[in-house]
Amino acid sequence: MTENDISYNIRGAIFNVYNALGPGLLESVYSAALFYELSEMGFKVEKEVPVPVYYKEVKLDIGFRLDLLVEDKVIIELKSVENLAEVHHKQVISDLKITKLKLAILVNFNVAEISSGIFRKVNGL
Repeated sequence: MTENDISYNIRGAIFNVYNALGPGLLESVYSAALFYELSEMGFKVEKEVPVPVYYKEVKLDIGFRLDLLVEDKVIIELKSVENLAEVHHKQVISDLKITKLKLAILVNFNVAEISSGIFRKVNGL
C-alpha cells in the first residue's frame, strides 16, 4: 500500500474520530481513539515512536517521539489547540527529514470543521 493509499484511510479514520468525539478534548484522547480506529481498520500503528536524532554523527540523548506511525510509512502529528502555529507545520517537516519518510499528516482536532484541521506534508513524494 502506498503512502497516498494509507493517507486516504487515515483521513477517513480522522473523520470517524472527530464525528464521534467532537472538538475540545485533550490530544491524548484523540491519539488513543485514532490508534484504535486505525488498528481496527487493519493497519499496523505504533504510538509514541522513539526517533534517534544525530548531530555531526553523534546520537543525541533526547526523548524525541512521533505521535503515531502507520505502516512504517506515514507520520501522524496530533494537536488539539485553538490555532496551529507555523512552528507546528515546521515540526512535521523536520520529522520527515529526520526519519527520511515521505508523508506526514498534521491534524488539529480543536476546530469547528475537521476538514480545515488536516494538513498533508510531503518529503519527496
